[in-house]
Amino acid sequence: MPPPDPDTGPDAEFVTFFAGGQSFSLDIAHVREIRRWSAVTPLPHVPKEVLGVMNLRGSVIPIYDLSARFGLGPTPENPRNVVVVATIGSQTLGLLVEAVSEILSVSRSSIQETPDLRSDATRAGITGIIGIIGAEEGMTRVIDLAAVIRCGTRPAA
Repeated sequence: MPPPDPDTGPDAEFVTFFAGGQSFSLDIAHVREIRRWSAVTPLPHVPKEVLGVMNLRGSVIPIYDLSARFGLGPTPENPRNVVVVATIGSQTLGLLVEAVSEILSVSRSSIQETPDLRSDATRAGITGIIGIIGAEEGMTRVIDLAAVIRCGTRPAA
């Protein structure tokens, strides 16, 4: 049996969704479930993109508005809104998004690098966008969820 071709790399699966009217993707290995939006309990003194907390089968998890996190404004209320429940290491959290669109299966080699278009002033910041995948309906941005969340209150670009 020949060894795997390093140029194509193993397949990867991504959940694609919309936030701020734009398409984003998250490695499916980080996704635990997708839930309909329901009210959260707000917390004081948190960044504007932290909507509050939700009880998920006895565990309290923070809910982030991904659109607001990327500086695209708050997610408008809509019955199609969902929460993508994801994990980063041992932390579970929820991402409010406008809608989940599909699951993409692509070779890792088809993920293109994101051009570095940041100014010198923002170069030290972490954008959280680690690649671009060409899809049938256009391009989708691949996010590094750990980088997006650890950025604190600085807007991710």
